[in-house]
Amino acid sequence: MEVFIEKTGETKNVSFSGTAKALLESLRVNSEEVIITRNNKIITLDQQVKDSDSIKVLSVISGG
Repeated sequence: MEVFIEKTGETKNVSFSGTAKALLESLRVNSEEVIITRNNKIITLDQQVKDSDSIKVLSVISGG
């Protein structure tokens, strides 16, 4: 699957099948700091992702 990580601006090709949370853990990305999209639709951490998906890991911005 193709995984774009917004924070670093890099795109990685990885072989993975499992939950979005497990994918983030394998990429060493903190799940509390990002939103994940699968094929341009926001998904939750417990949803499954597979090799045919296009994943984007987008940074969450907060401020006051």
